[in-house]
Amino acid sequence: MRTFFVSTALAVAFSSWLFVVQSFPVEAATTGDEGPELESASMRVRLSTTQPAIESLDIDGLGLGKRGANIMRVPIPPATAEYRATTSITATGKQIDYHRSGGSANAPPPWSIELTDRKIILVSQWSKSGNPDPFRLVLDTARCHTTLLGVFDAQHDIRLPAVMHLPGQGQIRITAPGQSAALGYANAGRRSTTLTITFPPATAAAEHVEYHLDITAIYPILPDIANDHRFDSFKRNWLNCLQLNPANRALSNNTSSTSCAFCYYEYADIAAKTPPLADGLSALDVVRQTLDMILAGGHAYGLPAPGNFPVESSDTFPSMLIAAADCVQAGGNDAWLSANYAGLKHWADKMIATDTDNDDLFKYAVSGNSGIWPDGFPKVRPSNWWDTIGFGHEDAYSNALAFRALGGMEAIAKRVGKSDDAARYRTAAQKLRAAYYDRFYDPATGVIAGWRSADGELHDYYFMYVNGIAIDYGLVPKDKAGEIMDRLMTKMKEVGYTHFNMGLPGNLITVALKDYVHKAPDGHYGGGVREDNSDGWQKYENGGATGCFAYFTLAALYDLGRRDQADQILMPMLAEYDKGGFEGRGANGKSNDWRMWDGTPMGYEGFLTDNYYALLAVPLRQTGRQSLPTQ
Repeated sequence: MRTFFVSTALAVAFSSWLFVVQSFPVEAATTGDEGPELESASMRVRLSTTQPAIESLDIDGLGLGKRGANIMRVPIPPATAEYRATTSITATGKQIDYHRSGGSANAPPPWSIELTDRKIILVSQWSKSGNPDPFRLVLDTARCHTTLLGVFDAQHDIRLPAVMHLPGQGQIRITAPGQSAALGYANAGRRSTTLTITFPPATAAAEHVEYHLDITAIYPILPDIANDHRFDSFKRNWLNCLQLNPANRALSNNTSSTSCAFCYYEYADIAAKTPPLADGLSALDVVRQTLDMILAGGHAYGLPAPGNFPVESSDTFPSMLIAAADCVQAGGNDAWLSANYAGLKHWADKMIATDTDNDDLFKYAVSGNSGIWPDGFPKVRPSNWWDTIGFGHEDAYSNALAFRALGGMEAIAKRVGKSDDAARYRTAAQKLRAAYYDRFYDPATGVIAGWRSADGELHDYYFMYVNGIAIDYGLVPKDKAGEIMDRLMTKMKEVGYTHFNMGLPGNLITVALKDYVHKAPDGHYGGGVREDNSDGWQKYENGGATGCFAYFTLAALYDLGRRDQADQILMPMLAEYDKGGFEGRGANGKSNDWRMWDGTPMGYEGFLTDNYYALLAVPLRQTGRQSLPTQ
């Protein structure tokens, strides 16, 4: 499906029956402590009176007047020099000139800022009277988890064009017309809520530098959503899954958190359906540079490390291979594929080699047997993303991902003319598919279990996402898929979960302590002290409500033609996205990326990208399944 940039004027026109889009007049320059400002349906911005800086900024990329929180950190750090601001009214808005205090009256202003309804223009001019200070946006990610999306250069700056994404608000596309420019991009350390974007000033070598910041909204154009305001949160939050951490220069849980290799397929799936971020910049470019980091020997969570994973988690190679296939198939980057095919083949072959007993399913080095997990903080992690639950040996979720990854590898092997490799990957996928259902189906519950441990036991806690991905990826016989979904929905009703605005629980019954990895007296991470683990129930990954992996249940329902059932989950989630309900922190200091069923926050990230992969259900709902994920 071809996608395009949204036309704001069109979006506003479509919305006129419900929204009155107010056009705010441009005010005269403010006096007192308040700096010059401009307010429109797309943007509210206030500037400093004492230095070239933005004190307050919030936007609505859809131009509907529903702006979010101020993204700036206040107070702003002082500049090295003293400035005075003068404001003039222009035909389209305002211009604010910043002159050095005590400087020559004839010298050009080191910085000028022009404000219009949907645009900010930063102009720096050099003069002999002194070098301008850099212009810095100092962002408070506790207010809004803003990120800068772009490609790093050799100096670890972000080349322009780039896009600032403001979750819940939209985007600001940054360009430097006619110039080659890059922006500084830094956080203040792990878990920091301060993010700085630096615009270099004019110099003697480049006496005039200009940056354009355009308010926009970037999302897939889909049938029948332009007039349906239930999908406005989809439009404003579509890019939430992409958070670029400047410290590790990779897509991560958020801008100051860990990069998880087993999440890369989520980022790539979103990026593959994203329109161009700017001329010459795609979301897949940002994914590709993350893969480049790993291909060059970099590290991410999910790769072997003392105290975490003794070998690659079972979902790491599949995730990276799916991301690579997205980059090649959706991005069409044959040069990148040619340069990196050997590395991708190494990943695929290493994944296949984990089938040590030739039963056609891939395995993890830890047995997954009940009772192997010691008390306290984990000394080793289980086999997949759900790293507090005792997945091991043969993991149903990871093997489903591996099935899709093999299909992607077959396609890209064909693309580089490696027919023998393509045949090998196709055969491995076929064998995995043939073995999957019989190996993981639990006749006692009538659903797919989470894992089969090395001692042959099935471990089944009604995992919603495991069954969802198995159905969505075609690993469950068609005549069995509906029955499995019936049992899951019946079980969900039986246990009383109805709070779909918070997403879905990963499992519908508590994971017994013998199968739980992260045990603690307070049960915060879902593992308590009671044998049945009832004191850990609904906490974090042990049945906590989350948007994470809700996509797979939604996808399975839409695949099965159960639109009403899927909508009963998706529509409340979209309304919650509109409120920013999956991010931020509660009164208890914990974050809303995981919640108990009564709404008590139980997360810790503050913003967790996986919560927004569920937005991928909207294109599926509106357009139907175009092809199996493996094709």
